[in-house]
Amino acid sequence: MAVLSHLRRALLRSPPPATTVCGGARLLTSSYHHLQAKSYSTKVEDEKKENKNGKWLTLPPFKLTVNGASLGREIAGRRKSTDEGDESMTTTTAIKWVMRCCPQLPRSLVQKLFRLRQVRREASEGSTSDKDVQATGSRIKRVSAKDAMKCGDTIYLPITVQALPAEKVECDCSEEELKFLHDLVLYKDSAILVINKPPGMPVQGGIGIRTSLDDLAGTYLRHDFSEPPRLLSATVLHSVFREKTIGASNIDLKSEKRFLQRKYWALVLGSPRRPQGLISVPLGKVVMDDGRSERITVVENVSTMSSQHAITEYRVLESSNHGLTWLELSPLTGRKHQIRVHCAEVLGTPIVGDYKYGWQAHKKWNPLISSNLEEKVEISKRKSFPFGLDLEGGSISDKQPSLHLHCKKMVLPDVSSALERARVSSSDYDFGDIKSLKFGAPLPPHMQRSWDILSS
Repeated sequence: MAVLSHLRRALLRSPPPATTVCGGARLLTSSYHHLQAKSYSTKVEDEKKENKNGKWLTLPPFKLTVNGASLGREIAGRRKSTDEGDESMTTTTAIKWVMRCCPQLPRSLVQKLFRLRQVRREASEGSTSDKDVQATGSRIKRVSAKDAMKCGDTIYLPITVQALPAEKVECDCSEEELKFLHDLVLYKDSAILVINKPPGMPVQGGIGIRTSLDDLAGTYLRHDFSEPPRLLSATVLHSVFREKTIGASNIDLKSEKRFLQRKYWALVLGSPRRPQGLISVPLGKVVMDDGRSERITVVENVSTMSSQHAITEYRVLESSNHGLTWLELSPLTGRKHQIRVHCAEVLGTPIVGDYKYGWQAHKKWNPLISSNLEEKVEISKRKSFPFGLDLEGGSISDKQPSLHLHCKKMVLPDVSSALERARVSSSDYDFGDIKSLKFGAPLPPHMQRSWDILSS
C-alpha cells in the first residue's frame, strides 16, 4: 500500500461541494480550495458580461472551504491556542483561483494575462477595501496575480481564451494496463483514494522515468471527479501525522488513540535480541565522501549534529533456520528512511534487499533455493506484468533480492466525515470520536514468494 511513505500513499481528491462554505461561520477553513461540481467546474461558465472594455468570460464566485491543515490538527487532538490567531477563514490568490477554475489553460498563458493586466475582478458586496471600491462606484477593476481573493469575488478573463482548445489526454495504456491500474485501488470516497503501489513503479516522475504512479493516477484514476488525484497533497492526513510526529515523545502508547497507523512487514537478516520493543533514537543526515549522495544515520551526540527524534515499535512475526526473520514495524514518527535505519543500525538486522543501509551484510548473501519442485518450475516461467514491471523477481531465491519492506496494514481517520462535520459546525468541534478506516494490502509477489520458501 502507499500513503505518506514510499510504500503507500493516500491521494486526496476534490471534496464534495458540501465542503464549501461562505460567510462568518466558525469553521476550519481551507488552504486547498479544491474545485468540483457546479461551483468548482473544470469548465468556466459560458457567461458573457458587457463592460465598457468589451466581453468577458466569468469564473465562478470564489468560495472558502475547509482548512485541511487546521482540521488535521483538530483530529490529532491539538486545540488552537489563543495566541495562534483566528484561522477560521482563509483565502487564496487570484492566479491560483484562475488555475483551479481553468486547469485546461496553460499556466504561462494565465501569467501573461496578469502581466498584461487583462484580468478583472468584481469585488463581492461584503468587500469594503479601498482597492476594490473606487470613487467611480464601479466594482470591476484590474487584479494582480498575487492579490488575495475574498468570499464572493468574481474573476473575469478575456472572452478570447474560450477559443483555445482544451487539452486532450490520449490513452496510451492498453486494456490490460488499465485493468491492472484500477485493480490497485483499495478504497475511494469523496475525500481520499488509497492505492496499493506495486514495487518497482516510481511514485513521481523525473529524469529517465517514463511512467510514474503520479502521472497514471492523474490521468486514469479521476473517477469522474473534476480534478485528478494529487500525490502527497492529502493535507488533512499530513497534518494529523505531523502532529503525531511532533508529540510522539510524550504520548502514552497504551492509552493514546491512533488516528493514523501504519504497520509494515519486513524480512531482515539476523534476529533482534528481544522479540519486541520500542526503538527511540534521534536520526540525522550525513553527506557521503563523494559529496553527491547522503544517508540517514543514528545521531550519538545531538548537541553537535542536527537531528530529529524517531520512534518505531517492532515485534517478531516469524523466525527461520536460515538466519532470516519476519518483523512487524509500526513507525510513530515520519522520518526519512526511519524503518530502514532502525532495523540496520539499532536492531542490527538490515532489511533484505536494502543495499544502502545493509550493503556489508549482503556481501555474504547466498540465494535460498526452494525445495519445492513446483516452485522451481514457476520461477523458470516468470510472466511479464503491465508497465514492464518485474513483480515475480527479487525474492530470496535471487542473487540480488529486492527490498523486502511492505506496508501491510493502515488505519486512517475518516477524512470525508471530518470535512462534513467541519462544514456544518459553527463552533469548535470535538473530533475525538471520529471513526477510523482500516485497510490491508497483500504482500507483493516477491515477498510472498520469500514467505513461501521460508515456510516450506
